Amino acid sequence: MINKFFSINAGTTIFLQTQMFPVKKLLLLAFCFCLFMVSLAQSGKDTIPPQKQRDTAGIKKDTAVKIIPDTAVVTPVSDTADSTKAEKPSVIAARPDTDIPVASVAKGQVISEAEPSMQGFHKTLRNHPYFNFYGRGVKITEQLKKASRDESMFYFLAALLFYFGFIRIVFMKYLDNLNTLFFRVTMRQQQIRDQVLQSPLPSLMLNILFIISAGLFLSFVADYYNIVPGMNRWLLLFYCCTLLAVIYLGKFIILKMVGWMFNIRVAADTYIFIVFLVNKMMGIYLLPALLLMAFAKPPFLTVLITLTYVFIVILFIYRFIIAYRPVRNEIKLSRFHFFVYLCAFEIAPLLLIYKVLLIFVERSY
Repeated sequence: MINKFFSINAGTTIFLQTQMFPVKKLLLLAFCFCLFMVSLAQSGKDTIPPQKQRDTAGIKKDTAVKIIPDTAVVTPVSDTADSTKAEKPSVIAARPDTDIPVASVAKGQVISEAEPSMQGFHKTLRNHPYFNFYGRGVKITEQLKKASRDESMFYFLAALLFYFGFIRIVFMKYLDNLNTLFFRVTMRQQQIRDQVLQSPLPSLMLNILFIISAGLFLSFVADYYNIVPGMNRWLLLFYCCTLLAVIYLGKFIILKMVGWMFNIRVAADTYIFIVFLVNKMMGIYLLPALLLMAFAKPPFLTVLITLTYVFIVILFIYRFIIAYRPVRNEIKLSRFHFFVYLCAFEIAPLLLIYKVLLIFVERSY
């Protein structure tokens, strides 16, 4: 095998020596080629002037976009440190076959080739009939939004009106009899009174309406005179309704006990019926005044509160007038004794409550 390998190599060497250039000629040819390349490099070095090394710190760089038919290439163009060299503006070249207007950029200024069309566009904006694009600005003063409690009160009053509307629709006959007794438009009062007494459910619902309406009125008055400053409106309403409920429940119990002790149950029941009849009508007629008082401003609110005072006083006087005759028919009662009763059980509690409120206000201040 080895002999065969050497015989093959020897044959190859003989072939190369006979068929190819001699080795010396090859070396001479390579040397000449190297000299030729060196001469070309020297000539290129002489024609191109050497560039100075630039300090890149603090030199601003611009970019120019060159649009080639197929692709767009962004090439940076740097300003030379030599002040004598002219600055080359950045140019945006476009394809010749495109119809899109192109803007040329030079030293931060944009020169549009579509200037006539842009002028037409600005003219259209300037002459727009609905939008004042080129007009003077309008100065708008912003106001701080203040939290209002009117929204919750509106829904509460709407619910109160819905409650009365429900009573009016369901117990229409009862309300008609109540109006007849209150204004005394017929002589059949005893018969109508018996019909009213046989309907305890609408009577209870109207008593609740009176407690809520009168309590809401008292809360408006307390808020107007700043009797309890800083108290929550709904908590104040709850206290006023509770106070009225306690007062009239205590009056009902006391009158029942007096009628049982002195054997004047009929007179006591008659007086209780008249008191709660007037209260029911007061709860109904206070609703329009409450609607106005809830959203009225201070000057108009003062007038409303004064008129409501007058209305309530008239109702109380009317209650005493219509209650005197039925009670006097049941028992022998003089006008003086009836006046003493009014001062002891009607006027004195109101004056006591007013005195307590004044003391509470003085201590709060």
